[in-house]
Amino acid sequence: MERSGIVLRLWAAGEMPYRDGLYRPDDTALDLDVEGPGTYHPDAGQPIPFRLGEPLPVAQAVDADGTVEVDRFFESPLPDGSGSLCGGGGGMGNIGHLARLDADGSLRWAAFMFHSNPFLGVRYEGTTAVFSNDWWNELRLDLTDPAFA
Repeated sequence: MERSGIVLRLWAAGEMPYRDGLYRPDDTALDLDVEGPGTYHPDAGQPIPFRLGEPLPVAQAVDADGTVEVDRFFESPLPDGSGSLCGGGGGMGNIGHLARLDADGSLRWAAFMFHSNPFLGVRYEGTTAVFSNDWWNELRLDLTDPAFA
């Protein structure tokens, strides 16, 4: 497998690496820790814990864990017109993904989460994007944070 352009090729094919991570089109990534709540979670409507970790080698993640198809359930323009946010699910019912796209539709970043459940929509509170999954749990991302800008 060629080692450059992995993230962009996967995104274009409707797939993502099958490992929790925040992925960029230049094939850099950060490990992502999302501890549910998934469909098994007894407390629907709770915040989704979301922590970025150490750098994640994309090629190694794909070699070790493979890839998974992802389905886009929504796309929402950013209030400032700089692009959009989209998200959805994939594979099994516990998988969720999010992505930020530039105004021309090109990928800025994509996040894959095995235990988040599918994301169904987003609303904006100032510079914070508030994503909701299929159990009404919320994931809040500050879009001015360099990781998500």
